[in-house]
Parts: sequence; C-alpha cells; structure tokens
Amino acid sequence: MIYLNHFGLREPPFGITPDTSFFFACASSQEGLNTLLVAVANGEGFIKITGEVGTGKTLLCRKLLATLADNYITAYVPNPSLEPRTLLFALCDELGLEVGPDLDQHRLHKALNLALLEFAREGKRVVICLDETQAMPLETLETLRLLTNLETEKRKLAQVILFGQPELDRKLAHESVRQLRQRITFQYHLGTLTREELAHYLAHRLSVAGYTGDTVFSGQAVRTIHRATGGLPRLVNILANKAMMLAFGEGVRQVRGRHARAAIADTPAARSFPARHWTWLAMAGLLAGSGIGWLVLK
Repeated sequence: MIYLNHFGLREPPFGITPDTSFFFACASSQEGLNTLLVAVANGEGFIKITGEVGTGKTLLCRKLLATLADNYITAYVPNPSLEPRTLLFALCDELGLEVGPDLDQHRLHKALNLALLEFAREGKRVVICLDETQAMPLETLETLRLLTNLETEKRKLAQVILFGQPELDRKLAHESVRQLRQRITFQYHLGTLTREELAHYLAHRLSVAGYTGDTVFSGQAVRTIHRATGGLPRLVNILANKAMMLAFGEGVRQVRGRHARAAIADTPAARSFPARHWTWLAMAGLLAGSGIGWLVLK
C-alpha cells in the first residue's frame, strides 16, 4: 500500500478481506458474537445469522471459529451453493474424513454420522459453519436437516450455523424446508456502525495496523463517510482507503472532508451527493509532481 510509510503503518488498515485481528466489537458485532457463543454452548438446533452485504458476516464467522475451545471440531464451507452430495463431500473433507469418490449420498450420510458419533465419544463437539447460505439450493438445506437428526439424549451431535444475506429468510419461508425452519433456535441480524462507532472503528483499525499518531480522520470526514455508507463496514473500508490515498497525495497526515467526498465520487456503491471534482488522474499528477510518487516503488 503506497501510504504505509507516510502514516507510519506496518500493514494496510482497511482491506476488505476478513481478518480477525481487525475485528471491532461494536454493539451489533459483539451481540452477534455473544449470540453465537451462547447458542453453541446450548448445543441444540440450527443457528441463523443474517445481514446485508458488507456488514461483516464472514468476519464474525471467522471470529467465532477462532474463539471456540479445543474441544470443538469445526467445519467451514464458504460457498455452499452445492448440490447435496457435493456438500456432503465438502463436509467430509472439512472434518478430515477419507471417503471414496464413488460413494452415493446415503453412504456419505452414514460416514458422517459414524464420524459424529466418534467425535461425541471423544468428548468433541462439532460446529458446521456455512457462509452465503442464501444461495444454497432447497434440497441441500433439507440434506443438512437430515444430517442433524443424529443426537444423544442430551444434545445434537452437530450444530449448523447459517450465515446469509436477508434473502435467506425468504428461502427458509419455503414450505419444503419448514422442518428446518422450526429447528432454528437462535438467530441474529447484523446491523451497521453508528456514527460514533464509525469514528472508533477507523481508529481501531489504524491502531491494529500500527498507527500511533494523532487522529487521522477529522470529524467532518467521519460524518461524510457515515452519510455515504450508512455504516456498512466493507464500504467504509473502501472509502477510508481511498481517502487516505488522497491525503497522502497531498502530503498531509489527516483525512479531511474533501478527501472523503473525493473518495465517494470515485465509488459507485457510495451514496452520491455534491463533491468536488477530484479524479484519480489528478491524484496521479499530484504524486508525480511532488516526487512522492517514487515512494510507490519502495
């Protein structure tokens, strides 16, 4: 990242790849994590976490997996838009089971059930996390329900956590998966950052990335970014990254409102409102003219 040295950072602070070291415990994310921890400890049924695109569902999932104790066996499937047999193969692979490629669906179920029983005898608890489940076919959802039928007198042998966009609720309303819908014992909908939380969020990510100086984002910049993003973390990261690039291009160490507005103008997903007509070509000219551009190569 071209501005790391300029701001005294050791790593990019506003990447859009989920990284648990940057997890920020705002009210919504912390409540979501608490819901998951309580639900997993409870040991029954399906768990559902929904949220709009960019609210941090995948990061929350990875934070949960990193938080669970050693007595948990976990499986994570990031793209479960698979037909039932392929999903069962994916789960076998995640749980470390060696199965032949010619096994039919019935035998795959049996292999998984035997493995779950063995984990239970060893005192292990199995948690299966499925991301982007709004894209999962209905017949695959039903396959998951059948997989969780196996239980002891005390608890299920596997818990399934469904992470998805709000469209997941419409899919679960389908009559063919009503039995699964009835088994959802815990659920939570992730919200967005408030304006106050956004200021702390920006400072938190900068601190994790190694920043130790004065406040980087001015109050005006924070308000401008919040208006444009509604507090969606992914979109905040995109705008914050671009705004810092613009501040770097000017040779300053504080992001002002004009930098935020310029970043918004360059980001179609952000809400549009009057902004100065900055362009990235103009920024390139600033970098070249000031000599700062040579830092890109270092």
